[in-house]
Amino acid sequence: MAPPKNKGDEKILSYLDIVMRRSDLDILRGPHYLNDRIIEFYFAHLASLCPSPRALLLPPSISFWLANCHDPQSLRQFADPLRLPDRDLVLFPVNSNVDVTVAGGGSHWSLLVYCRETGEFVHHDSCCGANRCHGERLFHAVSGFVDERGEPPRFVEGFTPQQTNGYDCGLFVMAIAKVVYDWYVARGGCADGEDGWFAALKEEVDADAVDKLRDEVLRLILSLMEPK
Repeated sequence: MAPPKNKGDEKILSYLDIVMRRSDLDILRGPHYLNDRIIEFYFAHLASLCPSPRALLLPPSISFWLANCHDPQSLRQFADPLRLPDRDLVLFPVNSNVDVTVAGGGSHWSLLVYCRETGEFVHHDSCCGANRCHGERLFHAVSGFVDERGEPPRFVEGFTPQQTNGYDCGLFVMAIAKVVYDWYVARGGCADGEDGWFAALKEEVDADAVDKLRDEVLRLILSLMEPK
């Protein structure tokens, strides 16, 4: 007799290349730390609303692999298809997990934003820079691929609204990603530099906004599950 299936593993939605499971709904319903699947779903949703060939929102799994690949040849083979030299804006989720043998590890999310116009990788961390070393590791892994002929890019810590609990870091990543991507799309590029999205972050992202975002993402998934 086959063992009973875990209801949390039940597939509830296929969205682009992402398979959402019932456990993802449970995470969104409660005050829980987000997994990489929810962040990947939201990034894919943002990109689908207004696709831009010169902007890239990377799934957490790819960012993690880039940050933790220690073989230069394998790293290049993995990075080349991303066409990073052709991108003006790249959003990289950053996770505190350093063990490639542990799926879904780590306890904190942050966001690394590459802006070609400024030549900077801006790290946004909603917990007082707790992920700085992980952001820097990812920066060192990918900075050589974004512009191999120009000036080396810089790593900077950017202004970031701060979370007020121990589990909303993933929501801050998604909220900040939306602000940055909307800012980029509205201007047709990064011409204003990072100060433009910093101002938007101050106006649009805080603890109340990310709390609302949790419910918005839940309702979005539920609406996509409805038969058409």
